[in-house]
Amino acid sequence: MTVSHKKMAPARRLGLKAMTRNRKAKLGHFIVEFATPGIGHILKQAGCDFVLFDLEHSGFGFETVKSAMRYFEAAQLPAIVRVPSKEYHHIARACDMGAEGIMIPMVGTVAEAQTVVDSMKYYPQGKRGVALGVAHDNYRVGPVPAKLAAADARTTLFCQIETAEGAENADKIAAVDGVDCLWVGHFDLSVSLGIPGQFDHPKFLKAIDRTIAATKKHKKALGRLVPTTDVGIALYKQGFDFCCYSGDVWVLRDALSAAIKTLRQGCVR
Repeated sequence: MTVSHKKMAPARRLGLKAMTRNRKAKLGHFIVEFATPGIGHILKQAGCDFVLFDLEHSGFGFETVKSAMRYFEAAQLPAIVRVPSKEYHHIARACDMGAEGIMIPMVGTVAEAQTVVDSMKYYPQGKRGVALGVAHDNYRVGPVPAKLAAADARTTLFCQIETAEGAENADKIAAVDGVDCLWVGHFDLSVSLGIPGQFDHPKFLKAIDRTIAATKKHKKALGRLVPTTDVGIALYKQGFDFCCYSGDVWVLRDALSAAIKTLRQGCVR
């Protein structure tokens, strides 16, 4: 038997921008607690296509973001950073730290979406303040126009539809040049509609239908956090191609709880 020693080429890393351009399932995980050095490799070995790193509810600061982005880069795992607000300094700083994707909470209008695009894109696409030779371009030197164009081509925008206003304006928001994905914040959306947690309520389902239709019409991606695998599969069939399965806290808690329960039941004299 002849053994070939030909070196295989490494698999090409698919960036977030490219992911938003196809409707294949993109599966990821939500990080709100464990920004540890190995977290990128752990998620990559688990088969994740991306990670959603949260600043809105986690308590993480930008120093942590700067370190975490290096962990995900080392694992070649595309990272979306959910910033805590629509403020310029939150958006631009996350981009400067190396976030490939930016997720914005509670986008309700076209004007808000356009302001976000201006905050994360360089000239001529936007108004982001220029910082080169830093974390987002891996501290490399190079011609300014090429660097600005490369950054604009890389940064990927995820707008959260999680208010009644946002759902009403989903079609117009999806039409904005620079918006790559609409991401449903299901709990906040249900609260904004006055039906907290009632995900089968006609008002909620109507808002979801409007959002799905908007992304299909404008050929934009659609995402959501999913609590279970069954829910994720069902949502994918509806049109949600970015499925972020659960989060680090809950996966650890549930797996450990199940194991401890089994051990406790079995360790009886």
